[in-house]
Amino acid sequence: MEPSANAKHSAPYSLPNAQNMNQDILKAGLAQIAPIWLDRDKTLKKVESYIEDAAFQNCELVVFGEALIPGYPFWVERTDGARFNSKIQKEIYAHYLEQGVQIEAGHLENICRIAGEKKIAVVLGTVERATDRGGHSMYCTLVYINNLGNITHTHRKLMPTYDERLVWSIGDGNGLQVQQLKNFTIGALNCYENWMPLSRAALYGQGEDLHIAIWPGGVHNTEDVTRFIAQESRSYVISVSGLMRKSDIPHCIPHADIIIENSEEIMATGGSCLAGPDAKWIIEPQTNTEGIFTAEIDYASVREERQNFDPAGHYSRPDVTQLVVNRERNSIVKFK
Repeated sequence: MEPSANAKHSAPYSLPNAQNMNQDILKAGLAQIAPIWLDRDKTLKKVESYIEDAAFQNCELVVFGEALIPGYPFWVERTDGARFNSKIQKEIYAHYLEQGVQIEAGHLENICRIAGEKKIAVVLGTVERATDRGGHSMYCTLVYINNLGNITHTHRKLMPTYDERLVWSIGDGNGLQVQQLKNFTIGALNCYENWMPLSRAALYGQGEDLHIAIWPGGVHNTEDVTRFIAQESRSYVISVSGLMRKSDIPHCIPHADIIIENSEEIMATGGSCLAGPDAKWIIEPQTNTEGIFTAEIDYASVREERQNFDPAGHYSRPDVTQLVVNRERNSIVKFK
């Protein structure tokens, strides 16, 4: 279970039908990368290459950081982002909106094709320009693509954090879903949602035993909560973060000079990691390194750790406390 950050094509490739058929064993890849910031198409190409690399290393699941495509809104706190009716903020937002991901427009079709061809599931952080909400607002949307290449669900972040609310809209409960991969039941949340006990409980109650948390980047985000969730849920927990450096800011984006002038050399340090159901590190937080970190996880450990605590099973009291979840997709209009 030693982590590895492998260069492209550094491991022997076996065809998908020759991969480990033991349903208890899953090889996961944590793809810690920087975006081609605020450039959707170029970042998509980079993500595609990392999916192929993960498949080459025989990963059956690969996870990317929050809002990776086209990038996290790092400019807000560096450009007086709360100033109302600011021309600067309007122009940067307009560029961001143009670079947003629209699933209906086919922006993720090539990623889905690669996932299906390589038989690898993908969890991907995007900034979605949601057509079902008019097409002019942005959502921090986690996309789950299964190993057949199908988008099985998307989850819009329930509550953007702090200055994110100046850019991203509030999501809904539609994406509080789980997916099956081998014997594992996978659920996923964006960033600070992972600190929300009821959001976690909504996934626990559906049998989640592999929890995925995606972040914009920073070991301060991942080093505590990853092991905490693992211990609380007796599940494997994968946290994947992005990277962002001053050198990643393209000079061609609106007001790049102001953003660069007010940016530190490193804005997101990574911190991707993996904890087991016993809350011990399998991959310790990785910082300031771009690459894919891989490990095999064994479902047998989940069975063992659930013996003395199961938050949705034998240790729960639904006759005393229950959680009600609204999974309706929000919209301002309903056609009958």
